[in-house]
Amino acid sequence: MTDKIKSRVITIANHCLKTGCTVRQAAKEFGVSKSTVHADISGRLKKIDPIMYREVRYLLDTHFAERHIRGGQATKRKYEELARARKQ
Repeated sequence: MTDKIKSRVITIANHCLKTGCTVRQAAKEFGVSKSTVHADISGRLKKIDPIMYREVRYLLDTHFAERHIRGGQATKRKYEELARARKQ
């Protein structure tokens, strides 16, 4: 693993821990794919810093458990916006 990749992994992991962002948000922020972010913080981070990996893993597990709620909220917002647009 190159130093550039190690640096990216640590940077993304720190960002996720500070902001509590999702994999999608981190991917957008750093200009990489969701797959890259997931590989970085699920696989590579475990080899680089096992303690930080456990913290990030806890965050990812929390997001995974909440994703059905977020999806429902997004759908609700979508239809509320459509209803507002129709009224105007």
